[in-house]
Amino acid sequence: MRLNPFNVSNINVRGGGGGGFPGGGGGQLGCGAIVLALIGALVFGVDPGQMLGSMGSMQQGSPTQVQGPQDEQALCTQNQYANEACNALSNLNDTWSRAFAEAGIAFRQPTLVFYQGGTQSGCGSASAAMGPFYCPADEGIYIDTSFYDQLNRELGAGPGDFARYYVIAHEYGHHIQHLTGIAGQIRSLQQSSPAQANQAQVLMELQADCYAGAWAGKNRNAIEPGDFEEGMQAASAIGDDALTGGRVSSENFTHGTSAQRMQALRLGLQSGDDTQCDRIVEVR
Repeated sequence: MRLNPFNVSNINVRGGGGGGFPGGGGGQLGCGAIVLALIGALVFGVDPGQMLGSMGSMQQGSPTQVQGPQDEQALCTQNQYANEACNALSNLNDTWSRAFAEAGIAFRQPTLVFYQGGTQSGCGSASAAMGPFYCPADEGIYIDTSFYDQLNRELGAGPGDFARYYVIAHEYGHHIQHLTGIAGQIRSLQQSSPAQANQAQVLMELQADCYAGAWAGKNRNAIEPGDFEEGMQAASAIGDDALTGGRVSSENFTHGTSAQRMQALRLGLQSGDDTQCDRIVEVR
């Protein structure tokens, strides 16, 4: 995508602390739990704190502590991936603030948090190995940009920039769900009906995929040849069935199959209408 350079006055960016998990890299967690958490995180959007038990029932935690004043310009230009993320964040803020204004809904920008190795978020501790995630407690999108190399090298999502934009746009989709209340409704449903918890989670993740596509569709003039194909390749690479290779039953999927994720992203891309994504999740 051909995105304009970020506008510093239009983004909230900060640096995260290093470290990793308190007590030393996972401590008492078994290897199986770590593997499942990694699989979940690598398909975008799973809160690593929730999967590893540090988040509990979405309790408030301490936000990331930043040492000294942060220069957003410097944070956004530390490398190519950070620059792309800030460009995307600026455009996402513009796009979604307009959509919310048209719908008469109050809008708040999320904060993009760059970190290396590990960090402490409002949702608990996280390791870079877990990939990007969104924390509703502090409305932060957390990214260690080294993940993008892993996205291409290990997950086969492709080297194009659209796959990377897909990542941040998906996490931004969770922010949209947080602001509109859909995330809270899903959590309530999961708590009241544990048997439906995974199915509800899949629907929420698919809606975030659709929101990512809708953002791109709303900026169709910025789409470049090959972007659609890059998006489909990335969505296919991070489906639950593709990532787990049959090691996890479909009843335990949390993000949807490759086909489902491709369909959700395609719906948003082709329509450019976020209201079309609402039909994916209907919580009553």
